[in-house]
Amino acid sequence: MELFVAGCHGGETPKHRTSAFVVDGRIAIDAGALTSGLSLKAQCALDAVLVSHAHMDHVRDLATIADNRTQLGAKPLEIVGIGHTIDALRKHFFNGLLWPDFTRIPTAKAPAVRYHVIDALAPTKIGKYRVTAVPVTHTIDCVAFIVETPSGALAYSGDTGPTDLLWERLNETKKLRLLLMEVSFPDDEQRLATVSGHHTPKTLAEDLRKYKNPSSLDVLLYHMKPTHERQVERECARLRGLNLSVPRLGDIYKV
Repeated sequence: MELFVAGCHGGETPKHRTSAFVVDGRIAIDAGALTSGLSLKAQCALDAVLVSHAHMDHVRDLATIADNRTQLGAKPLEIVGIGHTIDALRKHFFNGLLWPDFTRIPTAKAPAVRYHVIDALAPTKIGKYRVTAVPVTHTIDCVAFIVETPSGALAYSGDTGPTDLLWERLNETKKLRLLLMEVSFPDDEQRLATVSGHHTPKTLAEDLRKYKNPSSLDVLLYHMKPTHERQVERECARLRGLNLSVPRLGDIYKV
């Protein structure tokens, strides 16, 4: 698998874009930067978007990518998520008020958007990928995603603070090559991280050590708040026994 970093931050400035990653040019994971981070050609090549939860920084560019793809006559875009997330998109996003209902607006081939509700913990076939949504700990219903092929797997934490079920599932995942793991605030903002359902470097390290062999797992740290980015990076650099790196916009990883 090839992973492209379209967005990897927990906020936005001219140099920061919110969460959006693309696997093999076909499957996006979250939609914070799908139009700001992808060319029109790359936008139209997507088959599906896995949406971890309904917060705006993870769904925002669903609006503009649906609009672009409609004008270009692209195939339907499959929006994949658990029931709570899809319900929120129906009621509060593609509702004809905040934004047009693109499930009713046709492209040359079919409706511009199709919803695909998946059950948590039930592996689902999305294209050639086996996708499992795993509930994590956030302020609203949110899931991590494990994306598997016969050659290997990657995982994406979604927005979460300390959690347990994800690590149980990751310990059972064969050929786990890469973990995209959120960390948002520095240690001295622990109270804010706790009430908002996010990690600090301290809680991140504690959670990563729930993995059976944490030093062997390649971990990409995303969702750092731009206002705290340098401090969080410094604190994460001091963590020992972990294999951590920080992605940058436009990076490409072979999984």
